[in-house]
Amino acid sequence: MAVDHELGAKVRLGDHVALLGSCSWTDRTLVQDGDWYPKKTMSAEERLRYYATQFPLTEIDSTYYAPPAEQQARLWAERTPDGFRFDVKAYSLLTGHPTRPKSLWRDLREQLPPEVAEKRNVYASHLGADALEEAWRRFERALRPLHEAGKLGGVLFQYPPWFVPRRENRAEIDALRDRLPDYRICVEFRSPMWLAEERDRERTLRTLEEHRLVFVCVDAPEASGLPRLLASTNDELAVVRFHGRSDSTWSHTSGSAAERFRYLYKESELKQLAAPIAELTQEARETHLLMNNCYRDYAVRNAAELRDLLERYGEGEFR
Repeated sequence: MAVDHELGAKVRLGDHVALLGSCSWTDRTLVQDGDWYPKKTMSAEERLRYYATQFPLTEIDSTYYAPPAEQQARLWAERTPDGFRFDVKAYSLLTGHPTRPKSLWRDLREQLPPEVAEKRNVYASHLGADALEEAWRRFERALRPLHEAGKLGGVLFQYPPWFVPRRENRAEIDALRDRLPDYRICVEFRSPMWLAEERDRERTLRTLEEHRLVFVCVDAPEASGLPRLLASTNDELAVVRFHGRSDSTWSHTSGSAAERFRYLYKESELKQLAAPIAELTQEARETHLLMNNCYRDYAVRNAAELRDLLERYGEGEFR
């Protein structure tokens, strides 16, 4: 049974609703170095319960590094109030990223050839077809408790920069809906090639719309090459992820994620984004706005500031 306490505020813009939040409620720099949580001694459960009183949305990043267990998903659902949403990041194996062999389910790991199992990272291509299909089934099943509780916002497939618009990669996108038919699927491209020219953008957005996949809009550093394109491909859900604007750290992979996305948006930057984001919200029943600048309290602070700006925009204060 879901807990019965206050849910963080949503923003209503006409008949549409925007949910804001951070891409992590557990980041070490937020928990240990900041003072956003009332106490540093809070348990994981207490932190999630508190977070949900401040925001109605978060993203689960740990599922990228290792597949979740059904019991953990059930606990996430039980510890949050009705109306809360979790956007869940897809397991790295399923998005073409390098994956630690130890993160695989034991029986699937034992099926790897010895020379592969000893590697630092494995990829989906190292698994047999049956094992890979089983990995998809288990990932889908693990998220079922969140879905049944009405708290699974979307499943985020963030594809790496080397996932470019080739035939085999387009086939991967085409197959997503059949692999997870009950879930809302969100797609974020890190290769600018999917959106480089107008013709590329039209084809990419049309493909996502045909399969009812959600295009993930991004605000990212110029160094990423990714356009700030606000577009909707699904009338149920729109998603924007804010990665900060730090050009110098965008391509760094040796440090922590917190250091890579260490950027505090200025109020003027958020104010410039408020009007186009408010327009985007009119294209979908629900819009998720997620701050990924998870360094200390940067993400939660900016999420609260953007929420205030959208509320003021809805009241006509600076239109």
